[in-house]
Amino acid sequence: MSPHNDLTESFELLPQGTRVSHYVISDMLGAGGMGMVYLAQDDDLDRPVALKFLPQRFCRDAQSLARFRHEAQTIARLNHPNIVTIHEVGEHEQRPFIAMEFIDGQSLADYCTQRQMPLEQFVELAIQISEGLQEAHYRGIVHQDLKPSNIMVNSRGSVKILDFGLALFRGRNYVSGSPIQGTVQYMSPEQLRGEVIDARSDLFSFGIVLYEVLAGCNPFRSDDIRTTVQAIHNSDPLPLSQASPGTPVELQHIVAKLLAKDPQNRYQRAEDVRSDLRYAREAVISGRIQSTTANKEYSRSIAVLPFANLSSDPERSYFCEGVAEEIINALTRVKGLKVAARVSSFAFKNANESAREIGRKLHVETLLEGSVRQSGDHLRIGVQLFEVATGYHLWSEQYDDELKDVFVIQDDITRKVVSSLRLLLAEETLSSGRAATTDTRAYDFYLKGRQYFNQRRKASLRFALQMFSKAAGIDGDYALAYVGMAECCSLLVHFYGESAESHLVQADRASQRALELDARLPEAHAARGFTLWLLNRFDEAWSEFDTAIALDPNQAETLYLYGRACFQRGDFTKAATLFERACQVREHHEARYFAAQTHAALGEHDVALASYRSAFRAVEQHVEMNPDDARALTMGAVALCRLGEREKGFEWVERALQADPADAGIQYNAACLFALEEQAGRAVECLQAAAHGGFAHRDWVEKDPDLDSLRSDPRFQAIKWRESSS
Repeated sequence: MSPHNDLTESFELLPQGTRVSHYVISDMLGAGGMGMVYLAQDDDLDRPVALKFLPQRFCRDAQSLARFRHEAQTIARLNHPNIVTIHEVGEHEQRPFIAMEFIDGQSLADYCTQRQMPLEQFVELAIQISEGLQEAHYRGIVHQDLKPSNIMVNSRGSVKILDFGLALFRGRNYVSGSPIQGTVQYMSPEQLRGEVIDARSDLFSFGIVLYEVLAGCNPFRSDDIRTTVQAIHNSDPLPLSQASPGTPVELQHIVAKLLAKDPQNRYQRAEDVRSDLRYAREAVISGRIQSTTANKEYSRSIAVLPFANLSSDPERSYFCEGVAEEIINALTRVKGLKVAARVSSFAFKNANESAREIGRKLHVETLLEGSVRQSGDHLRIGVQLFEVATGYHLWSEQYDDELKDVFVIQDDITRKVVSSLRLLLAEETLSSGRAATTDTRAYDFYLKGRQYFNQRRKASLRFALQMFSKAAGIDGDYALAYVGMAECCSLLVHFYGESAESHLVQADRASQRALELDARLPEAHAARGFTLWLLNRFDEAWSEFDTAIALDPNQAETLYLYGRACFQRGDFTKAATLFERACQVREHHEARYFAAQTHAALGEHDVALASYRSAFRAVEQHVEMNPDDARALTMGAVALCRLGEREKGFEWVERALQADPADAGIQYNAACLFALEEQAGRAVECLQAAAHGGFAHRDWVEKDPDLDSLRSDPRFQAIKWRESSS
């Protein structure tokens, strides 16, 4: 007997026109393991309804009857626009039925396969699903069989979650050893093991649904159930960055967290998923994430590791790092290429890990590594480009040239990396023709200055300033050396409150000189904008920042500094946009943190909460690779407290204060955390230390929402702050 005939006999189809109470059957909608569903007309209220009947072969089974009635009672308790509505529970010829609203639409699976869905619409559907789950979980109900066929999208684009037939109240879940029920390829690991499950099991299934919609395939499904079960238990799915080209990082993070094997590592509540999805939707609408379809051509990604020093002089490591950094800077300007931040990729210096492991930790498709051997004026540079997913070489080459040819080598490496990744390269992308020096001694001092500048500590900035000054002294036309001088002086004032008058005079002169030498150099305009901001010449500063971004939209640091300047002036809306743009250009944990702080200042609670989650993920990854970064630790501490993890937040802030107790900026950030957590005494203590240490941002203190709880405290009012410049 055919499966179809067996199914028909089991359900004993009711013919068209059959009257069931005040309903008249007009068509069959479908069959499932627990019932047959018909389209019917409600004569009393003149509306279409869906009638679900228990199969007749189950009607003599007391357990099945009880389960069917339980389904009706369960769903009837739910009154939410994203959950199907129950109208009535009845019985016809000793067969129980449920009358529910008829959804004029398609299952999510059919809806998505029949159209190219814009990213904004996908996120909107995901939000609606999360809201329906939130309501069910709030009432203690776990769906246990969430899958695309149980999610309908009506003609207006609204989601309805169907078939709570497996739903049970918390506390009545499966016990170990009980039969597995549901659809295997959408189950959580704990559900497959027959363990007690809760709302987090639905969230795992939700992650599978989102992955399937984005990638067009189930992340775990195989040809046989045994392999599928093993994959759910033991295998990580192909990253969405590869399975669904074009998926924004924000959505990749959401799906990855939903699919965590351990329930403790997943989202704990549907409302937290909803908050993150709302944040992603706001980013799409604002343009911070470009609206796209799931099959749009993918933007490639790469990380450049610090080149290994094979020279006999170990002190030449700064030169090797400098060569790699120059390549990073050039690749950052390539359209369609996402480049890992230097601070992230350089954390793997001397790491004893494979290219595949490093690439996965940095969330990139490809990895460039190299080595430099210098003997006198002779250079030997070897480079290799790997594909992270496979570990295969995409391209490799060795250069044997004179030191004076290092600029040509850097440009050639950039060209060949871009060619290997099948991207287009504009000639203005390359660095050697822009504001570079032809003097290798000046370049040597410049690279040494960059190495110390990137450490961002007070002593290292002072030393970097000396190196940049020496480079400019050797080659008076070296624009980038003057940019470095201006940036060092500005940061010493901005972060450390050092002798503002003399440093700002030097920054003013150096930034002007850089522009005189090369008015098309984005870094020069950014340095000039930074300096003018600190000089309180705001209109001029904004103009310079805008020019820098117009010349190079992919300068994350410029966007970040511009955002901080706007925040300090109270323009929170523009600041939020700039911080978010910085994160889109390159993962920037500080920009993510200040984006969250800015959304909080705007009173955007849901967006701020989701943004703090994104910020903590970015900070946590950064701290994992840079455990002594006190500034990052304070940001993570505030984010944790904002997310309700106070104890862990306090641990992080104490780590920060121990790592660098003399840093005024660290003391200020710690004060913000204590103020947010209503520990006024500790907050004032840290603010006094910050003021004594030279924190020179009265405007910032006046605008910072983290300090609002202290405004009326006499101890706070008594603190003597220096002006932002003098």
